[in-house]
Amino acid sequence: MRRFSVAVLVAAALGTVLTAAPAEAQADCTATACHFDVPPGSYDVKVLLGGDSASSTSISGETRRALLPETTAPAGERVARSFTVDVRTPEGEPTGAEGTPGLDLVLGGTAPALADIKVTPARHARQIFLVGDSTVCDQPGDPYSGWGQQLPQFLRKGLSVANYADSGESTVSYLADARLWATVQPRIRPGDLVLIQLAHNDKTTDEATYRANLETLVAGVRTKGGEPVLVTPIVRRWFNSDGTLDNNTALLVNGLGVDHPAVVRSVAAARDVPLIDLTARTKALVESLGVEASKALYLYNEKRDNTHTSVHGATVYAGLVRDELVARHLVPRGQVRVG
Repeated sequence: MRRFSVAVLVAAALGTVLTAAPAEAQADCTATACHFDVPPGSYDVKVLLGGDSASSTSISGETRRALLPETTAPAGERVARSFTVDVRTPEGEPTGAEGTPGLDLVLGGTAPALADIKVTPARHARQIFLVGDSTVCDQPGDPYSGWGQQLPQFLRKGLSVANYADSGESTVSYLADARLWATVQPRIRPGDLVLIQLAHNDKTTDEATYRANLETLVAGVRTKGGEPVLVTPIVRRWFNSDGTLDNNTALLVNGLGVDHPAVVRSVAAARDVPLIDLTARTKALVESLGVEASKALYLYNEKRDNTHTSVHGATVYAGLVRDELVARHLVPRGQVRVG
């Protein structure tokens, strides 16, 4: 693996302009990572990739968030890329460990090469808040990954993903925990998007309560001037003998007979809320792949887990979310990365 120059990183990091901070930002860099001593907020990151040899570099940050997809640069050439990143405490799941203060960036890829880096406060970033469960959240360790953890790599500078999804949460618990909805709502600004996918853990929630909770979340977003987006849950990989997905377990109909995706669709229609039907999109994909090929989307091989996604699966599902954001005119096409 190619190792980029630490001296270049340190010089660039120490020269970073961070007017939002009380003093000049400090950075500690190694050959594969860099830590910026900055307060919570949204930051624009501009990188110059490439070196004397052909290179291929990806960038992740904070709690295993994918921030820049693998990008190639021919030998002797430089490629500039920019993205916006959310820095907060805790840096991963809201009810998890606080993590390291500041901004941590890590280089990956088959032949990483970083020629320069600059981090500045994002003055006009639009935030995309994520309200969800373990299938969405910033998972702390391999082999798990939520689709929200992979979404930032599909977005360009000016869009910041603030992932407040949390493992094990239902609509009931998300509203009740002060670290979750009571923390998210005050941070919503006019024009921000708030994507809401909660269903996997509403196993004992009756339909009236589930519907009312979704409506509470929608109303709370609109009160702050944000735009709510309801997202039906990703399917569980649970097949019938004929190769179709099971209508109950896979499609999230709970023990009380509550059809979660149907309720989400109904609330979206009744409250005039944009809908991303991720249940329909993931169902079509999983069934098209079939019993064997679909295992790679989930953690079946690693954990016999048909609910939680692998890094590959989370990335594929994040791509579906990106496509839906563009198709529903929630995000301009020019602000997403394609391919």
